[in-house]
Amino acid sequence: MPRAAPRPCSHIGCKALVSDGSGRCEKHPRESWVKTTPTKRITGRRLQKMRADLFARHPLCVLCLLKDRVTTATQRDHKIPLEEGGPDDSTNEQAVCDECHAEKSQAEAARGRRRARPR
Repeated sequence: MPRAAPRPCSHIGCKALVSDGSGRCEKHPRESWVKTTPTKRITGRRLQKMRADLFARHPLCVLCLLKDRVTTATQRDHKIPLEEGGPDDSTNEQAVCDECHAEKSQAEAARGRRRARPR
């Protein structure tokens, strides 16, 4: 059976030719994928009570207050994202507005994409 033509290593900047089908040279092996157990997300009535308690304690967006703005909080946000190992309890929650939540979520998604990108 004929062999495929050698191709450059898929690591950015590497020009070594690889013909074993892995796509990577010996200097740049792929990192092994390790599955982690995600934090269990709280749902249902327990979550509704936690949200009500949070908004009773902190009716204003904590991130807007840092910027000297006054905005009503509408979202229960995790200070440390669950994906990054943060717990889903009252020690890791903050009250934020929709706008601040969207900005923070975008930044977390970008950080996740950078982590997943091959080096």
